[in-house]
Amino acid sequence: MDLPFLLYTLLKIVVVVFALLTAVAYTVWFERKVVAHMQSRWGPTRVGPYGLLQPLADVIKLITKEDITPSGVFRLVYLAAPCLAVITALLVFAVIPFGPRTEMGGIDIFQITDLDIGLLFILSVSSMGVYGIALAGWSSNSKYSLLGGLRSSAQMISYELAMGLSIVGVVLLTGSLSLRQVVDNQSGSWWGIIPHWNVIPQFIGFFCYFVSAIAETNRLPFDLPEAETELVAGYHTEYSSMRFAMFFLAEYTNMTAVSCVATVLYFGGWSGPVFGPEALQTVLPLLWFFLKVLAFLFVYVWIRGTLPRFRYDQLMAFGWKFLLPLALANMVLTSFVQAVRYGG
Repeated sequence: MDLPFLLYTLLKIVVVVFALLTAVAYTVWFERKVVAHMQSRWGPTRVGPYGLLQPLADVIKLITKEDITPSGVFRLVYLAAPCLAVITALLVFAVIPFGPRTEMGGIDIFQITDLDIGLLFILSVSSMGVYGIALAGWSSNSKYSLLGGLRSSAQMISYELAMGLSIVGVVLLTGSLSLRQVVDNQSGSWWGIIPHWNVIPQFIGFFCYFVSAIAETNRLPFDLPEAETELVAGYHTEYSSMRFAMFFLAEYTNMTAVSCVATVLYFGGWSGPVFGPEALQTVLPLLWFFLKVLAFLFVYVWIRGTLPRFRYDQLMAFGWKFLLPLALANMVLTSFVQAVRYGG
């Protein structure tokens, strides 16, 4: 392998991981602030101006807390589960394009790698995340953890089907599984006014995708695997210190990942007004991408602050009896429209 290519790739990985970990830390601060204002509170204010150093204080607290391993756990699996959860969450970002193709030394600097089957890679990697949760629940030797792991496994398998089918509509419109080609296909506008984004012809698919994404990331109103009033903390009840922090990191990384994928698939990725000198034209697409992802994260927090938790039977019925048939109907309708459009 070419040494400069390898070094550039390693540098891109380091930059993306560093930026992602920083973004995840401040997503926690953002969530606490937004929920606090929704509930007429101030949120973090003590550590740093406007509480901006609160994430650093949280990290120091988690690192310095005593790390307790219960005596009855299956030690190898117990230790491997949080690592598996974090690794599968981070792998998604290997194929996400954060900006238009911009080469430096013949290497694209805004994407780690452009796979022709990028969407399949994301679906396969994200579906592996359930193993970390299920193994954590089983290996902890706790009934609360086991029930949380079983709930999460059933929930993620159920909503994974609707998520996969909702994406098929975008694939039919684009004719490619490459995320960069999906974004390029959304360039331009209708009548010079309406952006040529997939969310307009695929609004039903986007609805199915986003609801499934909330369920996949175990967030309210689908946070039954962690339901504090029933299961203490669900699958990570027996974890403490940095191992608990790794599950926390995996959850918020997954939130960021599904927001990035939604931006790429349905909202034109980095597309937006580009103007000014060359340096500004390079930075603006990254800014539009960031703002779109931030909007999705705000909706995540908004939903958490407003909706109550489902009962488990309601959660499963909604996935199998409503969301899955709706995603199937969207796929069939999109296929029919494409057949009439190109084959009729």
